[in-house]
Amino acid sequence: MQSRKAVSPVISTVILVAVAITVAVAVAYWMGGIAGQYTKFEKVEIQSGICKWDATLDQWNVTLKLKNTGTATTTLIGVFINEIEVDAYTGQPDGGNATTDMGTTCTIESGATSTIHVFIDGPATLPGWQSVTAGTTVNIKIHSAGGMDYIKLIELV
Repeated sequence: MQSRKAVSPVISTVILVAVAITVAVAVAYWMGGIAGQYTKFEKVEIQSGICKWDATLDQWNVTLKLKNTGTATTTLIGVFINEIEVDAYTGQPDGGNATTDMGTTCTIESGATSTIHVFIDGPATLPGWQSVTAGTTVNIKIHSAGGMDYIKLIELV
C-alpha cells in the first residue's frame, strides 16, 4: 500500500477549477435564457406617413407604415388625431368624421411591418380644433396595449 500514490494537490486543484468554471458557464447560459424571457420590450417605428386627398370620397387618406423593432409582439389599441380618439369623431354634426381601417386592435410581431390607414373627412371642423383644410398639420398618435404612444405629424395635402 505504501507504493501507491494519490493525486497530487496541484492536479486536484486544476480539476476543481475546471469543474467550477464549467458549472459557472452553464449557470450563466441558464440565467441568460431566463433573463431574455423577462426583458422583452416593444418599440414601433412609424417609418412613413403619407397623406393623399381622395376627391371622390371627399376625404384625406393618411397611410402610416409601421415596423416593430422591439423584441416583443406589440398590440396597437387606439388611434388619436390631435389627442382625440378617432372614434370620438364619428357622427359629428359638423361633418368632422374620421375613421381608421385598424379595427379594434392591430398586432405586429417582432420584426414585422404593418400599414394603417386613417381617413379624415374634409373640409370639416374636428372637435376642439380649427377647421381642417389642405395645409393643416394634424398630430396622429397610435397607442399600444403596453402603454406606449407613437406619434407622427402629418400635413394634409
